[in-house]
Amino acid sequence: MKKLIIIQTVSPSYRSKFFTYLSNVLKDKFELYSGDSYFESSVKSDLSFRTRFKITNFFIFNRKLLIQLGICKVIFSGNLIVIELNPRIISNWIILLVRKVLNRKTILWGHAWPREGMNSNSDKLRNYMRSLGDEIIVYTKTQQVELQKKMPNKSILAASNSLYLTNEMSTNKSDNVAQNIIYVGRLTESKKGFFLLKTFHRILDELPKEVKLLIIGEGPEKLMMDNFIHKHNLNTRVSMFGHVDDYETLKQLYSSSLLSVSPGYVGLSITQSFGFGVPMLVSKDENHSPEVEAVQENMNAVFFKTDDMKSIDEQILNFYKNKNYWLNQRDSIVERCKKQYSIEAMSNTFIEVFNKYSM
Repeated sequence: MKKLIIIQTVSPSYRSKFFTYLSNVLKDKFELYSGDSYFESSVKSDLSFRTRFKITNFFIFNRKLLIQLGICKVIFSGNLIVIELNPRIISNWIILLVRKVLNRKTILWGHAWPREGMNSNSDKLRNYMRSLGDEIIVYTKTQQVELQKKMPNKSILAASNSLYLTNEMSTNKSDNVAQNIIYVGRLTESKKGFFLLKTFHRILDELPKEVKLLIIGEGPEKLMMDNFIHKHNLNTRVSMFGHVDDYETLKQLYSSSLLSVSPGYVGLSITQSFGFGVPMLVSKDENHSPEVEAVQENMNAVFFKTDDMKSIDEQILNFYKNKNYWLNQRDSIVERCKKQYSIEAMSNTFIEVFNKYSM
């Protein structure tokens, strides 16, 4: 009996529903292998996923490169293996080369391009890794089209990054409830949560008195942001929640919000926001993650000029001036998200490719 085996650096909590869905559908034909922490050490595996097989992550050169230990038996098996499309994982090169010699099928899953983009020098190495995979699964339809042009003879599939099942995506349109501003993400310089906090303080008197800023996340800027809140007496208007991954809690927080904001580069938080029907204000000229393709300007999101205080001030205030319009958009925002960014849609790509090779 062939199995679908996915090997990951880590299996964080935001992937749990995806891995659980695969496990429920494929049952004992699915196995997950992962280490405990990522290159960025604060990103860790969700230890509650019971069928995960723990492997050892051995980082070298100040966590720049990784060798995963404890997967030898998997490498030589006749199962379908999915590994990360990440040239920094040395053991993945070994897996690809060994299985190429043995004529075993190996799928690469990850970003089509390096963070620096498709024309960067580092893409030369990434392209060689891509050439060794039997098929490639990327994170967005846009990346699928782009990469297919570069590799016309390679099978390129898309599995859009997703967080929730279809039946978990819902929204509310209550004028009395949806009034806050929400930020979900790490509290780092590149994500610019502190920039948003200072923006909120600057326009506070122009916002309705009931509006609060909800900040969900952890990171190195948390203490600095806490001090700013205390210094400017914002305790009644700003709530810092730390890391939250509980679905019901997040649903409640999003339901209370008129808009979400990505003051820095956007990632998975954009599809999370859309899954709850909440439009997003997005910084325009950032090195965004591929999930930015979900944006339909003035339908589910609005851009502001990056790092421009006047622009972000105006756009936030415009959301409140056009509150009824954005409340009426919430149902359509959710419905579009269900079609492209559900756990079911994401999982089907993996199930279909497994079925193809397991016959």
